[in-house]
Amino acid sequence: MGYEDLGFCRKGEGGKFIENGESDFGGKIPVNTFGGLKAKGHPLAATGVAMVYEVVKQLREEAGRLQVDLKNYTGLTHNVGGTGHFAWVFVLRR
Repeated sequence: MGYEDLGFCRKGEGGKFIENGESDFGGKIPVNTFGGLKAKGHPLAATGVAMVYEVVKQLREEAGRLQVDLKNYTGLTHNVGGTGHFAWVFVLRR
């Protein structure tokens, strides 16, 4: 649903987007290249900062083996907090 809501694919096509590998390394829009917030232990209240940190590393081309091929030097973070009543989206550009 997040991919659809962010406009990465049409409504109802999020599953196909994932199945086709569009969010994987080498895909149309690589997502969670660092493993996602659960890979970081999901540090409550620090998750947004962790996400921005990872995007900045990508934009600076400092992500090492997790570096994706940058095409337009734009990164995005999307986080939903609490019981879903808070949402943040940051668009970062180099």
